Amino acid sequence: MNKSGSSLLRTEDWMAVWLGFLLIVLIVVGVRPEVPKFRWVVGGDAGPTLGAVLSSANLARAVVIGLAFLVLSSIGVALMGGRVGAYMVGFPVVYALAWLSQLIAGNSTVNYWGLEYVIFALLIGLFVSNVIGVPGWLREAVRTEYYIKTGLVILGAGILFFEIVQAGALGIVQALLVVSVIWYVCFWLSRRLRVDDEFAVMLSTAVSICGVSAAIAACGAIQGDKKKLSYVTSLVLVVAVPMMIVMPWMVKAFGIPDIVGGAWLGGTLDTSGSVVAAGALISEPAMKAGVIVKFSQNVLIGVAAFMHSVWWTVKKGKEKGERPSARVIWERFPKFVLGFLIASFAFSFLLDAGTVKATKGLLGSLRTVWFALAFTCIGLETRFVELVSMDGGRPTAAFLMAQGINVVWTLILAYLLFGGVLFAVPMIK
Repeated sequence: MNKSGSSLLRTEDWMAVWLGFLLIVLIVVGVRPEVPKFRWVVGGDAGPTLGAVLSSANLARAVVIGLAFLVLSSIGVALMGGRVGAYMVGFPVVYALAWLSQLIAGNSTVNYWGLEYVIFALLIGLFVSNVIGVPGWLREAVRTEYYIKTGLVILGAGILFFEIVQAGALGIVQALLVVSVIWYVCFWLSRRLRVDDEFAVMLSTAVSICGVSAAIAACGAIQGDKKKLSYVTSLVLVVAVPMMIVMPWMVKAFGIPDIVGGAWLGGTLDTSGSVVAAGALISEPAMKAGVIVKFSQNVLIGVAAFMHSVWWTVKKGKEKGERPSARVIWERFPKFVLGFLIASFAFSFLLDAGTVKATKGLLGSLRTVWFALAFTCIGLETRFVELVSMDGGRPTAAFLMAQGINVVWTLILAYLLFGGVLFAVPMIK
């Protein structure tokens, strides 16, 4: 087999693409296992209890998904030349820790506050790494990039081009103006504060597009440091909590129109869950307006990942004295981005709407498992002191300043676009 052909089966980038495609194809042709449920409430609240989540039937679903992931990912590890036996011993432990993070995040109160599974996956991994220690037999299964790239390929199936139009023209205009301006502002601030470009790209993408998912895509696109990614995602989730409390209060206290307030929330809060929760504190129209704007920003993930990949490849090539030819760009280009775009194209234009609708939820659940595995591994590979002391707090300062500018800029845009200044107030009920 020639070098090019060998790379198609032995590199992690390509293996993530094939594994992601295989899972997508299996789901599309009808292999659709039940996924475990994680949502639960405490005490007398309406909804499933923790006992229901821990029932034998629900746990069996988790085991089936885990076994499927183990078998399929082990084939990839074998083709890449990894130690398959060691991987198969360690993977169930990583999977169990990732499952625990989803269980904690599934609590209704935790979910309401916008605390997503990624923060708990990271914290659990950090606890094991810093308190218990990671045994040698587990290390072969700690494959952060393998998991995260596979999840990103599957993410492409959920980014649909026609939904950009459905999100509404005003939402798209606001999203483009927020993303372009705030990304540049955060990147400029990061450089002024002597934050390296790799960190700056992840910070800028997270604050300008849609938080965690955007940061994950940006990190993969530039083949960034996973410790920096864990820092950025933790920052995103922590900052979202006070914002989702203060911003709805400000909308009511200052008499901001509900739809304007919702558009403001959608453009500034960095997690979809926090947008819904904060919008609900104002009104139904506010929540819907927020979701429209947030979704408009979400669909820019693929565009951003592609642009980051090309730019970063050219940049690194110049630093190493390589001529940025098409061949060099292709060799250094993260192949999972190609898989992401192909999946998005297929689900947008090639598959019928019924199939897309029937598979969307299941593919989203599988993507979540891959990301939970990845962030658990980031925690397992990280010393806590390294995480909290990274770059002396300068990335946090850059993020907070950019978020402050984002709050003001997005409020101006929300008034201009949704407040009846430039256009008629949209009918959102």
